Amino acid sequence: MTQPARPVSPTRPTNAEHPCALGSFRSWLRVLRFCDGVDRAFLPRAALVTATTLATSPLRLAEWVRYGAALRRTVIDPSPVFIVGHWRSGTTHLHNLLCQDENLGSLTTFQALAPGFCLIGDRAIKRAIARLAAARWPTRLIDSIPLDMDAPQEDEFALANVSEHSYIHTFSLPRRADKIFEHSVLFDGLSSRAQDRWTRAYLALLRKATYAGGGRRQVVKNCAHSARIPLLLKLFPDARFIHIHRNPYKVFRSTLHMLTTVLQRSQLQTVEPDRLEAFVLRSYVRLYERFLADRPRIPAGHFAELRFDDLQAAPIDELRRLYEELGLPGFTAAEPRLRAYLDGIAGYRKNAYELDDDIVAKVNEHWAFAFDAFGYERRDPSGTQAAG
Repeated sequence: MTQPARPVSPTRPTNAEHPCALGSFRSWLRVLRFCDGVDRAFLPRAALVTATTLATSPLRLAEWVRYGAALRRTVIDPSPVFIVGHWRSGTTHLHNLLCQDENLGSLTTFQALAPGFCLIGDRAIKRAIARLAAARWPTRLIDSIPLDMDAPQEDEFALANVSEHSYIHTFSLPRRADKIFEHSVLFDGLSSRAQDRWTRAYLALLRKATYAGGGRRQVVKNCAHSARIPLLLKLFPDARFIHIHRNPYKVFRSTLHMLTTVLQRSQLQTVEPDRLEAFVLRSYVRLYERFLADRPRIPAGHFAELRFDDLQAAPIDELRRLYEELGLPGFTAAEPRLRAYLDGIAGYRKNAYELDDDIVAKVNEHWAFAFDAFGYERRDPSGTQAAG
C-alpha cells in the first residue's frame, strides 16, 4: 500500500527559485488577486517575487523601447511545430532532440524565465543567472537533466511570466489548481476579452523567440497546448503537431513527483497530498478528453504520434518517421547532430518509482480510457513493480 504522505510543506522562501520571479509585475498582481489567500509561511516568498517583478519593470520597458518595432514586424513563418502530450510523457526529450536540427529554433530557458527582457539581458543578466543556477541548481529539480540557460524550454513557463492564465500558476496556488486548469488550459469560463489578451501575449512570445532565433521555424513544447488545438489551428492553420504518450502508470507516478518537487520551490499555499493526487487524476482526464475530441481537426499530414518507449528504443528511426509524416525538410543534414546528442546522453538514467497495488488500482479506475486510446496493457494490482 502507498505510505501516508505529509502535506507539501514550506521551504526557505527564496524568490530566485520561483518561476515567476523575473516576470511581469502586472501579471503577478493578477495572479495574487486570483488566489484565495497566501498562507502565512509563504508571505515572504510572495513579497520577494512581488519585489523582483517590480524591480525588473524598467528592464521590460527598456526592451520594449529598443526592440518593440522590430518585434512587431517579425513574422512567425513557417508555422510552428507543436509538441503536445501530458506532462512527464517524454515531451522534453523529444523537444531536445528536434532542436538539434539547426534549421529549427525554440524558446530558451532564459527567455522563459525573463521573457520581458531576454533580448537586452542576453549577455550580462543571463550570465549572472547561469552562474547562480550552476551553484544552486546544476540540474532540473525534477530529474538529473542539466539546467542550461540556452536549452530549449517549455513556453508555458514564459506564459506564466506574461499572463495570469497559465498552468504554471498551479505551482503557486495549488488550492486553486482545478480553477486554474479550467480557465488557463481548457479556457472554459474565460471571457473573450481574457482570451484575446492571452492570445496577444502568446503571439508576442512566439515573435520574440522567432526574432531571437533568426527567423527559424519554432519547435514549441507545451503540454497544456494539448487542450488548445482549435485556437492554435486558428492562429497557425499550417502548424504541425506531434503527440507523444507514455504508459499511464508511469505518467501518474512521475507527475506526482514533479508537482510535489516543484511546489516546494514555488507554492504560496499548503496543500494536502490527497488533494494534489486527486488533481492529477482529474486533470489527465480533462486534458485528454479535450485532446481526443479535437485531434480530428488537425489536417492530414500535419499530425504525427509516437510512444515514448519507441522513441527511447529507436530514436533515429522514430525521428526520421516524424520528419517524413509531417513533411519537414532537413533530416539527413540533422542526423549527425542527432546522433552526437544521443551519444552525449547515453549515460542518463530516468527516475525510478514504485508502482504499488494502490497506484495501479487508481490509474485503472480513473484513466481506463487511456489504455484503449493509446494501446497500453492494463495491469492487475499484484504487488510492487518498478516504473522508470
